[in-house]
Amino acid sequence: MSYSLQISRHAQKELAQLSDEFYSQVKGSIWSLSDNPRPHGCAKLKARDGWRIRVGDYRVIYDIDDEQKIVTIVHIGHRRDVYR
Repeated sequence: MSYSLQISRHAQKELAQLSDEFYSQVKGSIWSLSDNPRPHGCAKLKARDGWRIRVGDYRVIYDIDDEQKIVTIVHIGHRRDVYR
């Protein structure tokens, strides 16, 4: 049950701005979402639609379309800024 990944243009820019250390960690976590879009530790967002995973001090916000089997990465950022 593999999902395809889509990354919004905005999230691509945010990913590119990360330091090398966090870039590889976040990228690995994003790739793992294709196998399991709801990994242990993920959370459904209450303030808006979507899900989030934690990667250190960074958060990855994403949407899941179970009918078409697509995970769309919407936002990537530091925990103090990502929910604003």
